[in-house]
Amino acid sequence: MPSSPITLTDPDDPAFDDFRDLTDADVRPDRRGVVIAEGVNVVERLLHSPYPVRAVIGVPARLEALAPALAGHDVPVLSVDKWLLSQVVGFRVTRGVLASADRLPPRDPDELIAASPRLAVLESLNDFENLGSLFRNAAAFGVDGVLLDPQCADPLYRRSVRVSMGHVLRVPFAVLPGAWPEALDRVRAGGHRVLAMTPRGEVDLRRAEVPARWALLLGAEGPGLSPATLAAADNRVRIPMADGVDSLNVATAAAVGFARLC
Repeated sequence: MPSSPITLTDPDDPAFDDFRDLTDADVRPDRRGVVIAEGVNVVERLLHSPYPVRAVIGVPARLEALAPALAGHDVPVLSVDKWLLSQVVGFRVTRGVLASADRLPPRDPDELIAASPRLAVLESLNDFENLGSLFRNAAAFGVDGVLLDPQCADPLYRRSVRVSMGHVLRVPFAVLPGAWPEALDRVRAGGHRVLAMTPRGEVDLRRAEVPARWALLLGAEGPGLSPATLAAADNRVRIPMADGVDSLNVATAAAVGFARLC
């Protein structure tokens, strides 16, 4: 049975600790073991994910909306006034509800590669919102998994989870360790053809052959993929665009690539 909501009125209550001062929690090492979800839809996805939920906090109306999803979850449910919630969190919580969860152990990249015919591979993607959008697109088009180089931002940071609409909690991901781009050899050893997305690609994405197992390489907003990574790819593909437009947002480019290849 779900727990009955506990009404909190003291901003110093230790029950708030998971949710305190979230404006700087994205980069604080002491908070990286906790996943934060914001909004009814994202909290619902967290509740239905493998991540162990620690607590749910929100205004009464949002907690009532979550009641069906909370059924069967024996977790603390904390009811608060909207002004107190914003005071504790550090910003105005317009979505009215948040939840915290423990992280899962890091996934083995070789196991993910073996289990995933369709992969996205990310190089130096360090913008939280682009990363979240990309995961949402991966979920939408049926990408099986996402691999990140060691320079990428953490997909489980609060803003990434929010922008992904919680889909980062359902799309499996792993970090490719070791030297880069030599680590791509592990992807190729899994039977994948490595396709680099770049405006300078020789192959029109619309006409690209879609292999049975593929990995789509995507680089950071602005610089794109490094020359060494482009050289390490099996093919370099481009999205045809009108004159005067040199590139797309990385999450948008990923969506176009996923739609074509999936």
